Amino acid sequence: MTTKYDELKEAIAEYGEAAMENLVRCKGFGEAVLSGYADWLSCPKEKVVAVPAQGPFDPRHHYGDAAFSFHGAQVVRLEPVLFGICAIVDNVEDSGALWLRTGVRVEVTGDTFDVYVANQPMVKVPLEFSGKLDPVFESIFAELLSVFKKDLATFQDERFTHGIGFMPGA
Repeated sequence: MTTKYDELKEAIAEYGEAAMENLVRCKGFGEAVLSGYADWLSCPKEKVVAVPAQGPFDPRHHYGDAAFSFHGAQVVRLEPVLFGICAIVDNVEDSGALWLRTGVRVEVTGDTFDVYVANQPMVKVPLEFSGKLDPVFESIFAELLSVFKKDLATFQDERFTHGIGFMPGA
């Protein structure tokens, strides 16, 4: 005879299995995105690195699993996995570089990954994603590029040509 306590134990066991499967799948997906993005951009591998999705970061530091939201969690939860991706873009004018980071949120829903890149629309990718990551790469690229396009559009907006600056003293 199954007791209510046994039912709770079974539910917890099922949850734990699902949470671990989600973590493993999402981590594998994230690693594939991180390793494939440099090739997609046609840049050296060391110009794309994994970083935490939020908070301070240094792309020269090797984060490993610390780039993923599950790092340091005492309990594996059935929740989306977040990670950061940083493109290190060399300056044209000097020897410096700009660090462009965006966060990626991944969750398994049925037979697909639902992928959210910052402010971009959701991208659905099959669980068997080999060779099917271009829409994710496009989304990351669009997000990184949008930062500059928005600021540049404001700067070039003719409506502000005579409205920005100092007012002459009376």
